[in-house]
Amino acid sequence: MNAKTPSQSLTILTDMVLPGETNPLNNLFGGELLARMDRACSIAARRHSRRIVVTASVNHVSFTKAVPVGSVVTVEAKVSRAFKSSMEVYVDVWIEDRESGERARANEGIYTFVAVDETGSPVPIPQIIPETELEKNRFDGALRRKQLSLILSGKMKPEDATELKALFNN
Repeated sequence: MNAKTPSQSLTILTDMVLPGETNPLNNLFGGELLARMDRACSIAARRHSRRIVVTASVNHVSFTKAVPVGSVVTVEAKVSRAFKSSMEVYVDVWIEDRESGERARANEGIYTFVAVDETGSPVPIPQIIPETELEKNRFDGALRRKQLSLILSGKMKPEDATELKALFNN
């Protein structure tokens, strides 16, 4: 199984925010945005693994800007790191200013997907070779994030989290 680059999984979804998708302040519902993010991440994970993928967790979501009705929203997702059968997918959400066309980051998130076969059993996936500085930073951070998640869920003992321990022992 040949390793792949994050750019091979890049998924870009662009859409407009319609009135029926907004809250009383005329901003996009958070749940609507989460669904768009999950779809983009799912496509990126499938592109990477070429398998059926299931959302295992939403590890982090950060809402930094409201997304007003009429905005053009672009969701960009790509695999940041692959493990045995799971993969971390990083997603950035951009909004476009209606008049100037300038883009601003409105949101970001980190999802975990697992590649499975037709019976739902996990299957091995290709590894990732990061290319850009941002991809390398996200790749390096993914193992720390995975270890933290495993500790919080009780699936790993803190003393076994080598990457996290290294942060505090330097």
